[in-house]
Amino acid sequence: MDRIVECVPNFSEGRSVKTIAQLEQAIAAVETACVLNTHIDPDHNRSVITFVASPDKVVEAAFQGVARATQLIDIRTHSGVHPRLGATDVLPFVPVRNVTLDDCVMLAHQAGKRIAEELSIPVYFYEKAAMLESRVNLEDVRRGSLALLRKEIASPARAPDFGPAQVHETAGAIAVGSRPFLIAFNVNLKTGDLTVARRIAGSIRARTGGLPFLKALGFELLSRGLVQVSMNLVNYEVTGISQAFEAVKRETTKYGVEIAGTEIVGLVPQNALDPEAEYFVLLENFSPGLILENRLAECPD
Repeated sequence: MDRIVECVPNFSEGRSVKTIAQLEQAIAAVETACVLNTHIDPDHNRSVITFVASPDKVVEAAFQGVARATQLIDIRTHSGVHPRLGATDVLPFVPVRNVTLDDCVMLAHQAGKRIAEELSIPVYFYEKAAMLESRVNLEDVRRGSLALLRKEIASPARAPDFGPAQVHETAGAIAVGSRPFLIAFNVNLKTGDLTVARRIAGSIRARTGGLPFLKALGFELLSRGLVQVSMNLVNYEVTGISQAFEAVKRETTKYGVEIAGTEIVGLVPQNALDPEAEYFVLLENFSPGLILENRLAECPD
C-alpha cells in the first residue's frame, strides 16, 4: 500500500479468546485491512488489536470491529483493573505512510460520526481529533470511567461530541482519536502492594511533574501476585523506553522493591528499541514480530 493508516482499537475483553478472534476476523474481512498484532491481558480484561489499512478502508474496518464488539461484549458485566468507557474503549488513528495527522483527524471524525449514528454509542474525540480543549487528554475524557459517565453524561460538560446523551446499555461509550505513534510499555514489580505501583506512577508521569510525554498508572496483576507500572510513551523520541524504565527503577529502590520483568503492548518501531539496554533483557514477551516494520513487511500489498 502506498498510503497506510494504523488503527489500534482497545476492547474491553481479555479473557475470551473466542470473542477476541471474532473481533480480529471482523476487522480483517475488510479490503486492505491487515491485523498486525493482538495483545491480550486477562488482568486488565482488555485486548489491543493493531491493524493497518488504506485511508479509504480504515474507517470501514474500524467500524466493523466496533460493531462486532457491540454485539459480543456486555460492559455491564465487565470487570478488570484498567479504566474503560465501553466495549470498545478507545479507537485511535495513527499516520504510518504518506498520511498526515490531519488526515487521521478527518478519519477519526468520520468513524465517530458513523459509530454514533449507526450504533447509538456516545462518542468523545481526544488528542488531535478533540473538538474541545478539555478533551485533548484521554485521561480527562475517561475521568471516573463508565460508572461516573453514566451519572454525568446528561450535563453540558460531559455531553458527547456525537451520539445520544446517554450511554449505550451494553456497549457504554467510546473515545475516538488521532495521534502520533505511541509505545505502551509496562514494568512489573515483585510485590503485591498496589500503593507502591501507584506512587511510582505518580512520581514519573508528566502530568505530576515527571518525565515529559509520559503517562503512567499503577495496576494490580492478581493472576501473578504482582503489581504493574503501566506507561504510555506519547513521544518516544523525547522520552524513550530506556528513560521510562530507569525512572521506574530509581523509584523502586526507594521502596526496596525488585523489578520482575518488562512488557511491550502492541508494536514498537525499530528505532525505539535498544537491545543493549537493561529493560530489553527483562522483556517477557519480545519477539521480532513486535517490531512494526517487520509486521508491515508481512502484509500483502
